[in-house]
Amino acid sequence: MKIRMGLIGLAVAGVLAASVGSGGAEEAKAPDATVEFTEGSVAAGIGFSWGSGTLTYKGKKYPISVDGLSVGSVGASSVSASGKVYHLKKVEDFDGNYAAVGTGATVGGGGGVSTMRNQNGVVIDVVATTQGLKLTIGAGGVKMAIKK
Repeated sequence: MKIRMGLIGLAVAGVLAASVGSGGAEEAKAPDATVEFTEGSVAAGIGFSWGSGTLTYKGKKYPISVDGLSVGSVGASSVSASGKVYHLKKVEDFDGNYAAVGTGATVGGGGGVSTMRNQNGVVIDVVATTQGLKLTIGAGGVKMAIKK
């Protein structure tokens, strides 16, 4: 009986390890698309916020509108951010309101990274590539849409 319980325990531990290990597989997967945020402006009390950008999906570039993504205090003359897009099956799924699912990480060079997801399951890992900047997602999320 002890041997049997030990084997069951090992089997359960193996299943748990496999399921925990597969959680990071998404990050290792190649992105379905990329985004570049451009045409931002400095807003008093907010810092720097973006109003537009470009989605690159299946080799085609789409202009996008962005509302609600900003960085805090700005001491730089230019600010840049980009992102990797996952779970984008069709370009129409990109549009929506993105809520934060992870924030606060720092990448090499000192830029900040935030992870957002929309109602269609599209996930974007956004990186502020300007050193020392932390991305801020508006209280209502970040609204992004392909410009028509």
